[in-house]
Amino acid sequence: MRAIWKGAVSFGLVSIPVRLHAATEDRDVSFHQVHAADGGRVRYRRVCSTCGEEVPYADLAKGYELATGEMIVLTEEDLAALPLPTTKTVELLAFVPAEQLDPLGYARGYHLEPESSGRKPYLLLRRALQESGRVGLVKVAIRSKEALAVLRPRGQGLVLQTMVWPDEVRPGAADGLDGDVTVSDAEVGVATTLIDAMAADYEPERYTDAYREAVRSMIDAKVAGDVIVPAAREEERTEVVDLVSALQASVTAARAARSAS
Repeated sequence: MRAIWKGAVSFGLVSIPVRLHAATEDRDVSFHQVHAADGGRVRYRRVCSTCGEEVPYADLAKGYELATGEMIVLTEEDLAALPLPTTKTVELLAFVPAEQLDPLGYARGYHLEPESSGRKPYLLLRRALQESGRVGLVKVAIRSKEALAVLRPRGQGLVLQTMVWPDEVRPGAADGLDGDVTVSDAEVGVATTLIDAMAADYEPERYTDAYREAVRSMIDAKVAGDVIVPAAREEERTEVVDLVSALQASVTAARAARSAS
């Protein structure tokens, strides 16, 4: 697999040469936009709104629109000239407790693999992180865009997980809910019992994308010329008024399901 980034982790005065590989892949079913009448592909042309001519990909640039409507054009050469020290270096900023990081801020994950000359300091950093119980807060520039990221041990190696910047995380609409609604100790107790009844170890192989499988089955059926029967719609659930009774019934159902499995 070709590395998407090569550089070094700056660990104090030690430089660890590494390469970055994407840790996840998109396996969703992909579609083309087509004309519904005949199935022909719908293609888009890059047309300039000023001169009306089609613009070759090589002539495209980035434009930033000012409040006045004026467009400031930035070329690839302009962006390449920006002083960005993290282009080839994973800059370690601090080592922080993992629980202090909001998972909502996590973006993409990457495997960080050492070059042959950096294996020993790489293993040293991994072991030190494991024993410290902390993660490395870093800055790195991937594809000309600087990101905040987390460096942490996983299995026998290190992974790097990019994050959105703190000011890009929106406040939740339910942040002030505690002041408006109260729940009783009895309700909390039954809810906790339900959580205990449904507690399990995470076994990733048990979970699959049912929608993706249904789409592929539908495509196979269309290829075979089968008649597709629409799935029945679920009825809307009415609001549960007696929380305790509903939770107790859920506990009974969860325990029955566990004993049957």
